[in-house]
This record gives sequence, C-alpha cells and structure tokens, in this order.
Amino acid sequence: MLSHTRMADKPEAVAKAAEITAQGEKVRELKTAKAEKNDIDQAVKILLSLKAEYKEIAGCDYGPPKKEKKQVEQKVNLEKQKEKEAKKAAKKAKAAELRAKEKAEKGIKEDAKPQKSTAKVQDDTEESIKNYGDYGVINSSEVIDRDFASVGSLDEKMDKKSVWVRARIHNSRAQGSAMVFLTLRESQYTCQALLLADIEKGVSKQMLKYAASLSKESIIDIHADVVKSPTKIESCSQKNVELKVKKLFVVSKSLPILPLQIEDASRPEKADGEPDDGLVRVNPDTRLDNRVLDLRTTTKHAIFRIQAAVCRLFRNHLSEKGFTEIHTPKIISAASEGGANVFTLSYFKRDAFLAQSPQLYKQMAIAADFDKVFTTGAVFRAEDSNTHRHLTEFVGLDMEMAFKYHYHEVLREIGDTFIAIFKGLRAECQREVATVNEQYPRDEFEFLEPSLVLEFPEALKMLRENGVEIGDEDDLSTPVEKFLGKLVKEKYNTDFYILDKYPLAVRPFYTMPDPSDPRYSNSYDMFMRGEEILSGAQRIHDPDLLIERALHHGINLKHIDAYIEAFKYGCPPHAGGGIGMERVTMLYLGLHNIRMASLFPRDPKRLTP
Repeated sequence: MLSHTRMADKPEAVAKAAEITAQGEKVRELKTAKAEKNDIDQAVKILLSLKAEYKEIAGCDYGPPKKEKKQVEQKVNLEKQKEKEAKKAAKKAKAAELRAKEKAEKGIKEDAKPQKSTAKVQDDTEESIKNYGDYGVINSSEVIDRDFASVGSLDEKMDKKSVWVRARIHNSRAQGSAMVFLTLRESQYTCQALLLADIEKGVSKQMLKYAASLSKESIIDIHADVVKSPTKIESCSQKNVELKVKKLFVVSKSLPILPLQIEDASRPEKADGEPDDGLVRVNPDTRLDNRVLDLRTTTKHAIFRIQAAVCRLFRNHLSEKGFTEIHTPKIISAASEGGANVFTLSYFKRDAFLAQSPQLYKQMAIAADFDKVFTTGAVFRAEDSNTHRHLTEFVGLDMEMAFKYHYHEVLREIGDTFIAIFKGLRAECQREVATVNEQYPRDEFEFLEPSLVLEFPEALKMLRENGVEIGDEDDLSTPVEKFLGKLVKEKYNTDFYILDKYPLAVRPFYTMPDPSDPRYSNSYDMFMRGEEILSGAQRIHDPDLLIERALHHGINLKHIDAYIEAFKYGCPPHAGGGIGMERVTMLYLGLHNIRMASLFPRDPKRLTP
C-alpha cells in the first residue's frame, strides 16, 4: 500500500491541490474586498469540498505544498518509475497478444490455468466493457430512441420484461465482489436494482466494482429485467419487484460528499417526549440552505404534488361554476389593504408597491361586469413575522363574485369550493398523503358538507364558557383561534368551519358594515385545524360610503382614485376572499411549519436560495 506521502504525490492529488490553492486565493480576495457574506460562505464551501475530495484521493488531509529538494526528487523519481512500469506492462501485453495470435493460427488452445497477465481479460471482455461507463456530457449531439419506464410504474405485470430506467442512486451496497445492490429513486418512488457478476451475460466484476464506486445522488441509466421479488422489499415503494441490471451508464455524477443525506432528511418526525433513537435528523435551516437536496425526498415530492392538486381543484371547480380566471398587477400605486406592511420599490422616479392582495383589481373586474372571477398569483406582505405560518411572499388563490341580494350567496360558494378541494384531495392524493404521514404523522382531515357556519358572538360564547376573557369587538389572536378550533372539533367533529360577522373595527376599509349592528360587519374568516385560511367580506360598492370608510381609516384618497372611480358608474353588490395556498397545504397535512409547504420560502430572514 502507498504511504500517505506517496498518495499525495499522485498526479490526481497534485492537480486537486492546485485547485485548492486557487480557491484559497479566491477566498482571500473576497475577504480582502469585504465581499457579501453569502459570496464568501459559498467560496469557503467550495474550498472545503475540494479539500474533502483531496483527502479521498490522497488518503490524508491537505497541507501546504512542501518544496524541499528531497521531496521534489522523490516525486520525479516516482513519475519516472511509473512511466517505466507502464512501458514494461505495455511491452509484456503486446508480447502476450502476439503469442496468443500465433497459437490461434496453429490451432493450439490456451492453457486453461489462469495467469496473472490475463486476469483483466477474464474479468472484462470486449463485449462486457460496452455495458457500462460514463456518457459524458449529454449535449444533444445524437438522437437515441429508447422507451423508458418510470420507477413508479414497475410492478408484477412487467415480470421478465426488459426496460430502460433513468433514476438517481439513493443508496448502494456491495456484497463481496460478485453482487451489488442499488436503491434507485425517481420522484417519490424507489425500487431495488441488483447487479450479479455473470461474464456470460456481459456483467463483469469490473462492472460491479464501477457500480459500487458511484456516489449517492448520481443519475444513471440502466437496462434491466423486471423480476418478481421472492420477499417484499420493505425499504422501497415498489415492494414486489426488483431490477436485474444488464447495462449501466452514468448520466450525471454527484459530488461524493453531500451537505445532507437524503436518508437523514427522510426520517420520521419524533413525537414530543419520545426517547432519543440515536438517528441523525436534519434541522430546518440546513434543509432550507440546501433546498434542492431537501426537495429530493419522497415526502417533499408528495407535499408539492398535493399542493399542485389544491391549485388544480380550485381552478377546475370555479371554472365549472362559470368563473373567469384573471391576472392582476403585482406592481401597484397604493397599498392594497392600507397600513404599512408593504414592500416599496422605485418605479421610474416615483414610489410603487408590491401588491398585498389582488383585492382592488378583483373588485374592478366585477365593476366591469365579469360577474365571477378568480386569480392565482404571488402576494407580498412586509410583515416582520417570524412565525410558523407567515411568509413575506406566498401564493394567493383569490375569488370574487357578484351576488343578487345577500353576501351569503358568496359565502356558500366559497365553502363549496373548499369542500371540492378536500374531496378531490381525498380521492386523488391518497398515496401522497400516506407518504407524508409516514414522516409527519397526523390525524386525517375531517370536514362537514355543507360547511359549518358560526357567527362571531356564538364563538365568543364558546370561548367564554371555557375560560377565555375576550371583548365583543376584539379580534382573535392566534392562540385563541387554535383553542376555538379545538372546541369546534370536539363539538362538531370538523377541522374546517366558517366564522361569520366579524367586528367592523378589525376589518379593512372596504368591508360592508352589518346593517343591523354597526359594531359588526358582513365579513367572515374560514379556518382549517384552528388556523385562519381565508379572510373575506362583502365589499362596499357605493362610492360615497367607500370614501367615508377610507377617510375613517386614514387612507389618502389620491392613492385610490382609480379604485373609487370604478364604482361611480354602477357596480353590482359583491363579495369574495383570498386563500393562502401554502397554508391550505400545511394545514390539510397537519405540518408544523409553512416553510415545509413553500418550494423556496421567503421570510424576514431568508432571501435565498
């Protein structure tokens, strides 16, 4: 075995040391220039990765290059010795080839006894060496017509069928020199693949050695036979079949050292008070700092497939009900809902804002006789709230609807939309929900049809009967909302309900006052698992009353001129509301943090990745 010093002199190690030196210089330059912390951290991260790769090659930690004469001479002598040995081996191989050719011409058979010089030939044949390797960079230089099977489609019906599969190496395990197990992962599905040394079938020991050396998360193509597994493979989603590999090619290699392990990021959540099991789990910041890796887990794929279904079901239900999908501006001239929680930006030498809500434009569409509209898009809130349920940017699912005589016509329509989403998720996403529950176990989401509607005074009565002190016109705090949700679940067995007739003092300026009690309003919130998921109301469609309420809230009328103007030409009575897409996903699945339901979350402390 080579000593650490000699291994460090290997050409690969010397080349890697040069990369480390160059990257070290880059780090020093960034620090000298007082560059952004993120840029410095990224450069240091690359430097550490290079040092880890160096250790893999050299067998020792990287240290400053030693320039003593003796070591330089040793390096030169080593290179000369390697060159001499290589020439000698090539000469010997050529001589063996000539002897074999002469014997073949004379009809003399090769001695069956294995010889040292022909061991490689017996291990790899001209045919078997074509069955594995690295594609290199796929740059669309050729067209290859292959039908690929997805990992999720593999089942017993495909027994004995040959398939091509492209997937990531989730895990690998060699058993001796004649068998290698691979766990392959594609999206939320996994399967087991097996390589057995069989030179007759073109699977050599060199091929197994190559497969076992590939790092986790590398992407590979395999050509394999689907075979029924004699026992269930509990560690994979495809439990009844495995793949017997005949060919294996690398599409894209992963670095050998990962910032987090997919297995660690996939471990089931520990319940409060549960004893330490000694297994590694990935903390939230590490997940979000390395979001691309974290998103590769089967649980995250399931979460965002469920989220996609929420949007699809929302859109499909409202489209079937005659709603028109619209798209509203995100750069606006005034705060959508009043207040200071807006992001200001420079807009051609004047101030503009990122929209807090599509509210004003939905109403203007109703005034333009669109009758029933909905929109999906980004919403921005400059709230310095570092809670489990707040984001500074999220996706809003908003709807607005004209009604004939009572805003409950709209309230019922929104309630029916939620019911359509819940029923659709229950019918279409059973597998995804089960996948999430394996890592984050929660009770199944319960709902009533039609939806439960409580009036605000009735909710106050329930709270007061259970020891909560609250005023008639007070808003509900988050803890009080959760407690009320618990009381509603115990009494009505539903995780979804509607709270109607909120106090006017806690609602936006465009909310219609209650005609029979000026303390309250024609407004409502909707809740999932005790947390608010939609806020809505009947909007004021009379321009004089709208001006009066805007002035009451201290809003500069110049900033909402276009909005008020829209109601001066006649506008039907209307109502609507806005849903937070990430909150629906989080609360339906019972997740404990909204960042788990946001692809690349934005909050007061996080702007990247």
